[in-house]
Amino acid sequence: MSLIDAFSSPNRQYGHINAVLICLSVGMLSAAWLLGVVSVAPNRIVAGTSYGLVTAIGWPGALLVSLLFVAVGGLAIKPSRLHYCAQLCIVTLTLLLMPFGLMVAGHWLIDPTLPQARLGIGAGYWVALFLLLLCLVELRLRLELSRLWTTLLLSSVGAAWLVCAALWLDNLALVQEFQARDKQFYRAMLQHVVLVSIAVSVSVVVGLILAMLMRRYQRLQRVAFALLNFLQTIPSLALFGLLLAPLAWLAANVPFLAQLGVSGIGTTPALIALIAYSLLPMVRNTYIALDEVDSNTLEAAKAMGMRPRQRFWQVRFPLALPILLEGVRITAVQAIGLTAVAALIGAGGLGTFIFQGLGQAAMDMVLLGALPILVLALIVDAGLGALADALRPGGHE
Repeated sequence: MSLIDAFSSPNRQYGHINAVLICLSVGMLSAAWLLGVVSVAPNRIVAGTSYGLVTAIGWPGALLVSLLFVAVGGLAIKPSRLHYCAQLCIVTLTLLLMPFGLMVAGHWLIDPTLPQARLGIGAGYWVALFLLLLCLVELRLRLELSRLWTTLLLSSVGAAWLVCAALWLDNLALVQEFQARDKQFYRAMLQHVVLVSIAVSVSVVVGLILAMLMRRYQRLQRVAFALLNFLQTIPSLALFGLLLAPLAWLAANVPFLAQLGVSGIGTTPALIALIAYSLLPMVRNTYIALDEVDSNTLEAAKAMGMRPRQRFWQVRFPLALPILLEGVRITAVQAIGLTAVAALIGAGGLGTFIFQGLGQAAMDMVLLGALPILVLALIVDAGLGALADALRPGGHE
């Protein structure tokens, strides 16, 4: 369902009360008033001082924020489609106003005579943001919005945040961390995307081949799933460690592999581990997708004179594609997160900032690596999910 359909649908009742949205509203109010929303530090080394909502944005801003949070909960007492649409507008407006709150806090709290002063984002701000996103999830389910429209909505909010950060939030600690190492950030982002792309591409090809072989040879099914389940149970750091010695030996004793760049640390063990972890969800979803195609449809195709190869590529594979894409979605999201750990063995990627920040006790550097990983995962999840929905019979346009 599109946003237009959501607003134009009849104003029918959905229940007496929506406890989820009321609890989220109370949680947002509690986080905003009881936790520090921002912190200010004179430089990168000194710990920042936490400030509450009123100190950060003044009484008018605090009352506006509280009113928005109360409105979300108030409309959930007797929910209807019209109320849910109004709540969606309120949540979206609040998300758009949040970076402006940081601008106001920076104007009031940062001393212009201290050029190294930094504005940090406090726990109350993060908790409120997280709960607002949970509100979006609940409203998406209630209004039955498609993943495509949800993705467009979040992309618009994200674009507004990026514009505010680039133009008016120079004193934000996260922005300062980016500006100090922007070239390194772009390089790490490229490394992360390349590692994920290669791992997912290989797992898709291998997974499709394995699933087809498992359907033909039933004995292979038990052995393959047992092996893939075993690989999935090995912790990622342990698998990286297990690969180090044999790959180092191969690089030292096989000159051809050494010339290709194979070594005990770096890209090679990272890719092997990522592919190993990606195979189970890919093989399982592909096997289920191919196996659940309606046999009557295949019999009809056979009766029309289609050969086995034609039946596979023109009937079975297109019908299985939506479920297969769900496997690709799960695999890609999992690989995006696991690739962060690959930084520990010199493979690069956004995990470099996470572990450097942890080593230096610099949480803003940790966020510089963690937030792009989160955004990448959300984009891939929403994009592939929307594509899978569109390819299903009767799917969303």
